[in-house]
Amino acid sequence: MDQEEKTMKRNLITYPLGTMGRDAVYALINSYLLTFVLFTHALNAAQLTAITGIMIAARVFDALNDPIMGNIIERTRTKYGKFKPWLVAGALSTSVVIYLMFNVQLQGWKFVAFFGVMYFAFSITYTMNDISYWGMIPALSSDANARNQFTSRTTLCAGIGGTIATILIPLFTTGTNAIGGNAAHAYGRIALVIAILAPLFLCITVFGTREHRDMTPPKQQKFSFKEILRTIGRNDQLVWIAVIFLIQQIGNGLVGGGIGSTYIYVVFGYEGGLYSLFTTIGMSVTALLMIFYPSISRRIHRKKLMGYMVVLATIGYALMLASGFIAGNGMGKFACLVTGYMLSNFGQYCFYLIMMISIMNTVEYNEYKFGTRDEGIITSLRPFITKLGGAIIVAITSATYILFGVTDYTNQISELEQQCNQQLITEAAKLEQINEVLAHVTNGQSFGLLIFMSVVPWIPMVVSYFLYKKKYTLDEEEYERICKELGK
Repeated sequence: MDQEEKTMKRNLITYPLGTMGRDAVYALINSYLLTFVLFTHALNAAQLTAITGIMIAARVFDALNDPIMGNIIERTRTKYGKFKPWLVAGALSTSVVIYLMFNVQLQGWKFVAFFGVMYFAFSITYTMNDISYWGMIPALSSDANARNQFTSRTTLCAGIGGTIATILIPLFTTGTNAIGGNAAHAYGRIALVIAILAPLFLCITVFGTREHRDMTPPKQQKFSFKEILRTIGRNDQLVWIAVIFLIQQIGNGLVGGGIGSTYIYVVFGYEGGLYSLFTTIGMSVTALLMIFYPSISRRIHRKKLMGYMVVLATIGYALMLASGFIAGNGMGKFACLVTGYMLSNFGQYCFYLIMMISIMNTVEYNEYKFGTRDEGIITSLRPFITKLGGAIIVAITSATYILFGVTDYTNQISELEQQCNQQLITEAAKLEQINEVLAHVTNGQSFGLLIFMSVVPWIPMVVSYFLYKKKYTLDEEEYERICKELGK
């Protein structure tokens, strides 16, 4: 075995492992930040609208920040490479931000103001880390099969880190198992643990992974945002996959963005273990996809595979919707909901893997068409799209809560959580009163939430499939041809 093969084998281990802590951070913010805010802070409509506006504005800010960060990385030249310095800086600063965000005792407009500062800070620090991390993949290999391996293994580790966090966070923050007996204290402790683990996992990548480094001094030209836009805009395949990915991400994230946990709590009871079970079963099948995707991709072309996934997800969403017509809140209803989520999530996650690879493949397309790889700028679009999709999900989620009057109940719950945190009432009294609050949720309100968990996510998935089939022409054969032309 020559040195290059040894390096590749080591990279296939050390690079993916580094993301496990990062994706625990992402799960905490993306899936539970709004839940944390709703269930630990009593907010009126204006304050919730302000928080929603802050989250959207921060994502719009990322529209500028992500490509700029990609450009900065592209122009960075150090003896440690252009990616690793930003990996370290981003990881450490993000840990500080998330600890502060979940451990503040402010309420009302003071909390809204503090939240705004912290959320914008998170947008900056996590961007440093995220763009530099994913930007490394094209620098690790240009071989299509190797890139599939890196992508599938990395998403597997990301899935493990994110899934463990997704399972454990509700288990230890809601209901009888809440750390310290209340949600406010529990979220603070969990944020501390994740803030410590994320940099530790990233050390595996920083010290273990070796990428192909370009030590050529960068051209000393003035930074131009117009040039970044030109780099992105002239690559037609990059533009189309960006649009398609954004549409798919909106549908993919609605269940995990807060609506899913809220629906579980109002229908089946205020117990974090139920939502943990929902996510554990619902996401378990994606592990098989992460492991076997490279071999599947060698046998089934991406567009054909996406067609199969649309059918599978459609069945899943239909089962989720059908669960709403089952009377009561027994295990039959819950099993139908979970089975549907498992099938739909399998299809959506396969779409996600395909989108990831499709974006990365536009690096060689860009080199073929224009003579430059611009991998830092191109790969910066993936986290930006994910964040922008997350902002739209927040807007839809908040609008759903206001539309169906969910905040009337969450405000009462947050007041009870705060009283328990201040030791004004016991944990048992808190849970008893919360169950009384949830007993007043109407069937119309709960079914409205279910619509936004099933029908609404299905629509963008179907739209993204037909757009990909028609507009994305960089299929397996075309990509192979381009790589041969480039001598790769």
